[in-house]
Formats: sequence, C-alpha cells, structure tokens
Amino acid sequence: MKAVLVFAALIAAAAVAFLTMPHWLPMLPNGDRALIAFERSQRLTRWTLGLPLPGEPDLERLPQRLADAGLKEGSPVLIRIFKSEFELELWMQRDGVFQRFATYPICRWSGRIGPKYREGDVQAPEGFYTVDSAALNPNSRWYRSFNLGYPNAFDRANGRSGSLIMVHGGCASVGCFAMTNAQMQEIWQLVTAALQGQQKRFQVQVFPFRMTSEHMVQHFDSPNLGFWRSLKEGNDLFEASRVPPKVTVCKTQYRFEPGTAGSQGSDSIEDKCTGAEAKS
Repeated sequence: MKAVLVFAALIAAAAVAFLTMPHWLPMLPNGDRALIAFERSQRLTRWTLGLPLPGEPDLERLPQRLADAGLKEGSPVLIRIFKSEFELELWMQRDGVFQRFATYPICRWSGRIGPKYREGDVQAPEGFYTVDSAALNPNSRWYRSFNLGYPNAFDRANGRSGSLIMVHGGCASVGCFAMTNAQMQEIWQLVTAALQGQQKRFQVQVFPFRMTSEHMVQHFDSPNLGFWRSLKEGNDLFEASRVPPKVTVCKTQYRFEPGTAGSQGSDSIEDKCTGAEAKS
C-alpha cells in the first residue's frame, strides 16, 4: 500500500507541475534552461517508475510499423537530434529519399543548448557527424551504444576537445544522448541492420532546437547564433530534398551542398579546403 501511495504522489506531482508550468516561461531570458530542467526532472521520474516516455512509439510492433510505412529493416538510416525538444528522429531511405520512421523521446542529455567546447564541460555536442560499424558498442555499460564521432573535422579545426560522446541506453548522461533501454534496442536493431547492408556509415545531425526561423529569432542575441545559422543551412537542404547534404569543412567552417538523389549520406566529414583556400 505504501508503494502505491508513493507512486500516486509522484504522478500527481508531475501532473501538477506540468499543468501549472507558465506557458510564457520560454520567453524569459533563462526560459530554455528552465524548460530543459523541467523536462529532465519529468523524464527521470518516469524512468525511475518504469513508465514509458511521452510520445514513445509502440516498440512492441516494430515489424508492423515498418510494414505500415513501406520500409524494410536493413534500409539506410539517418538520425536527427533536437536537444530542446528532447527528440531523436530515425529516418529510413525509400525510393532514393529518406522518410521519418520514428521519433523517440530522449530520456536525458546534459548541459545547455549550444556546442561542446572541451573535455569535461558536460555539454552534449551539436553539428553533423557520421557513424560507421566501428563506432558500435554492443557491450556498452549503458546497454548498447554508438559513438557520434565527436570531435569531427569541424570540431578539431575550432579547437574543441572531448571523446566518447555516445547515443546509449540507461537514461543517464555526461555529454551523451541517453535513451531508454527499450528505445535503444529498437534504434540499435535498425542502425546495425543498415550498416550490415550496403550503407557504409550513416549521418547524425544534432541541433539545439528545431531550426525554424521563429526559433532563430528567439535566439538572436545568442553568441552561438552564427554557428546555428551554419547548422540551419545543412538542416534546410535536408528538409527541402529529404536527401543528406554533402558536408565538408574548410578551415573553421562547415560547408554544405545539396546531396545527390539516392545518396545514403555515407561520406565522412573531412577538411576539403583547396590549396589556395588553405593558404588564404
């Protein structure tokens, strides 16, 4: 009986917190931080109680969901992460373009919106990354994981440091993106099947928030605005075509070009400055 009462009290507290949270909170100078802290507390509560996270797909119906979407396990994949929204999207290729298959609520990520700068800053990174089979860890202490590949060529060019930034299960994070174990099992199944097929590596796009014009205006005074505008360029190319953009680095800048039809986003992200550009 005591356990039931504790459970009921926790659920009631979460409901009250949600219903009484001011809708104008995001407009405050520290509104993002407050909302992120709120989401973290709610998700940790649900994880602790063994409850599914809000918006979680029906993980027990993977074969049927794939069939309903006209997709097959083993098709090329692409992942998009939106930190403020606590969402990880998994896209799969069909007829030469990618379609969104599932949106998974992220259980936990650490730090604030904005890029990762250095080892130990507990920040989750932002940017464009690629993952190959060597980055997979089936025996992770956090129940399966894959390494994002931070720092990439862009991060290194900007003097950013750190290592072992993962997407993993376990709902605990120090710079990583943590999912529930059940979600991670499904993600793992789909990405490993893709890499065991014809896809050499898959692209992971990590954004501070959904890259809408409205969100950019809301953060007009952020010191990260220039960086986010660059990420928005890559975001917009993908959203316009549903094909992974070509991503390279020159000096300290990302460069984006439209992806070719049928591309799987398998190219690694490298420094592609020409000789003249490198010297200028």
